[in-house]
Amino acid sequence: MSRFHLSMDLQLFAGEKTEKATPKKREEARKKGQVAHSQEVVSSLELLVTVALFMVLGSFFWKHIVGMFGDVLVHRLTMDVNELNVGQLFTRYAYQMLLVLAPVFIGAIAVVFAASYVQFGWLFTTEPLKFKLSGLNPVEGFKRMFSARSLFELVKSTLKLIVVAIVVYMVIWAERDSVLALSHVPVQDIFSFAADLTVRLGIIVAALLFLLAIGDYYFQKYQFEKSIRMSKQDIKDEYKNLEGDPRVKARIRERQRRMAITRMMQDVPKADVIITNPTHYAVALQYDGKKMDAPKVIAKGQDYLALRIREVAKAHDIVTMENKPLARALYERTEIGDTIPSDLFQAVAEVLAYVYRLKGRRKA
Repeated sequence: MSRFHLSMDLQLFAGEKTEKATPKKREEARKKGQVAHSQEVVSSLELLVTVALFMVLGSFFWKHIVGMFGDVLVHRLTMDVNELNVGQLFTRYAYQMLLVLAPVFIGAIAVVFAASYVQFGWLFTTEPLKFKLSGLNPVEGFKRMFSARSLFELVKSTLKLIVVAIVVYMVIWAERDSVLALSHVPVQDIFSFAADLTVRLGIIVAALLFLLAIGDYYFQKYQFEKSIRMSKQDIKDEYKNLEGDPRVKARIRERQRRMAITRMMQDVPKADVIITNPTHYAVALQYDGKKMDAPKVIAKGQDYLALRIREVAKAHDIVTMENKPLARALYERTEIGDTIPSDLFQAVAEVLAYVYRLKGRRKA
């Protein structure tokens, strides 16, 4: 019986982008304007808000539009036409049109900002506006034309067209008797019926398009997550770059050092005595006979840091004693938080005894 041996090189799969993007990768994509968003959500909400504005402000629109056209028919048909009054007339009607359209413009702008913020938060970048030569590549252009995304966009547009057509047909067909009877009603009733029918169509179409837009948003989000996926090797390389960058390491160490110094300086006022060299070293000791078996080093420093410790001690009335051998020994043989070495007990005890006697005299 023959046997077949299949050998597989697992390195072939190292480049497959199967891992979720790291926060750094997401931030880089965001800076380039690459975020998960659906333009359909914005468009459908704009239509919905516009129709709602016509419903709420119908009388406002009617009053200004009728007033503008009525003014033309009643007062302007017999006027003398010259350069001055034509300019004034144009300015007046432009203002009236701007007044009518202002609520719609404001509503549309508010919807754009609100819908965009809900989808991906605040983002301002000029990266998508930059000219790229790759956009002129015909091969890439053909790839985009026949890609899965282009096919999805075609299906989506066709579906939207079908939905709108079906809704318009069903609504108008349900009102066919009323439409046929319009020839026997006053003109004002015709306008009223047409406005009501248009608003109903707008609301239904906008609501259905919004439902489709929600599905489009989740598809766009899936596509975006897929586009920024990383391979295991990409993640390893990113980690190495971050960890191996000397500047990053230096900044981390500097920040850690500053935080440690800040915490240490906050503990200096708790010291019982500061032992100095007197200028090169300063060591702050704390001792509580009820809680500690031996005195503890709570701060230490050399040169400039030693000066800072002495200044803080002076500001908080902490006793400072000069003892060069003891200060140097404590500085070199202990770390912050350590108890003093046993062979230094006697020297430190003498210092603390002197400090306690000095404090007793001060109280007296």
